[in-house]
Amino acid sequence: MFQTTRRRLAIWYTTVTAVLLLLFASGVYFYVRHTLIERIDDTLKHVVEIVDRSLVIEEVTPEEGTYQVKIEASFRHKAEAVEDDHIDIEWFSPSGELLWSTFTEPLAIPLNIHPTGKTVYLSSARLLRQVTKKIEFGRYILGYLRVSHPWFEVTKPIKKLIIDLTIGISMMVICVGAIGWLLSGIAIKPVRDSYQSLKQFTADASHELRNPIAMIQTNIQMALAYPEADPKIQERQLKVVERLTQRLGNLVNDLLFLARSDSGTMQINYLPVPLDALLIEVIEEQRLIAEQKGIFLSLHIVTPNNHKLTEDIFTVRGDWDQLARLFTNLISNALEHSKIGEKEQETGVEVELQLSKKEQLQVKIKDQGSGISEEALPHIFDRFYRVDPARSHSTAKGTGLGLAIAKAIADKHHGNISVESVLNVGTTFTVTLPLNPTPAH
Repeated sequence: MFQTTRRRLAIWYTTVTAVLLLLFASGVYFYVRHTLIERIDDTLKHVVEIVDRSLVIEEVTPEEGTYQVKIEASFRHKAEAVEDDHIDIEWFSPSGELLWSTFTEPLAIPLNIHPTGKTVYLSSARLLRQVTKKIEFGRYILGYLRVSHPWFEVTKPIKKLIIDLTIGISMMVICVGAIGWLLSGIAIKPVRDSYQSLKQFTADASHELRNPIAMIQTNIQMALAYPEADPKIQERQLKVVERLTQRLGNLVNDLLFLARSDSGTMQINYLPVPLDALLIEVIEEQRLIAEQKGIFLSLHIVTPNNHKLTEDIFTVRGDWDQLARLFTNLISNALEHSKIGEKEQETGVEVELQLSKKEQLQVKIKDQGSGISEEALPHIFDRFYRVDPARSHSTAKGTGLGLAIAKAIADKHHGNISVESVLNVGTTFTVTLPLNPTPAH
């Protein structure tokens, strides 16, 4: 599918470029052709003016006031003057009779007045560009002057131009075809990646939804099949259904949150948020879970030495609920993957808040868990990704979207979230937030 689309894009690139090049080449061709014809016409008109000014006129009958041109005196030197420019001159009497010509043989072309230039055809292989002017002396017509120029002065450079344009356009079309294939591959790569991500996301979401729905359906069918069963058994089944529906609700809410984040419709209410107070609140909410697992959960606030202490030193602008969700997801993830000890102090999760050198707030969540392998680190923020593939979707407590949501919230607050981990030692998540982010629209 993507190869077909890429091929079509490349063909469209090449076709559109070829059409534009052909239009450009046609414009260049007609412009050059018109320029050459104008140059020849100007030359012919200039020759006509020179010959007209150099004509030797004599009076035939003074009583009647008639005049004529002395041909020998007027044209004897003109043939040599125009030979180098490939220009031929013809002189006709007032009645249209050819009296003098530089051609070796008279042209079988009728006399027509064309003072602006005209192309005439002698044969299929020979063309002339001619200017014909009526020469007058007062009111008396002395004759007609026709100046001709061979057409090869136009066709020769035009043919060379056509060959050059054909070769140039062909090479450019080939290059555009190759570049179009390359660019279409680059353009379609994000689409292919998005499609693969969407395909994987849909498959994972379907798998996450299928199992609890199947279990809910099974428990309901059992309850309907045995309506007079022990009430305690029915109560246990209803609790299972309640847990599954709650899990489905959480999954749907997480999916909606990520969908709004991807579409840019998620609204952020930028208000001053004291990050130290927010972390204290989150840790208090998670402390009971930590105590049940025998994990020591602590908050360490690092006060800068060379900084003026104020009440809002750890205050950022952002959305309280979303930031609380971010750190809740990270702390609960650290508690879930920490080693369970016999005493509280044997294992722990440490949350550290400090002001970085770049005037940014930095929060580190350190756990003493099993760690994450280097192969898994680039994928831990992917949706539905779980580091341990042995953990089944039915036994996992989370939806596999917690870290993806945390990253989305950090991005919306113009922050950054990174992770460092060592196997069998622990993992450290670092969240960096600017003090005054630019509001997202």
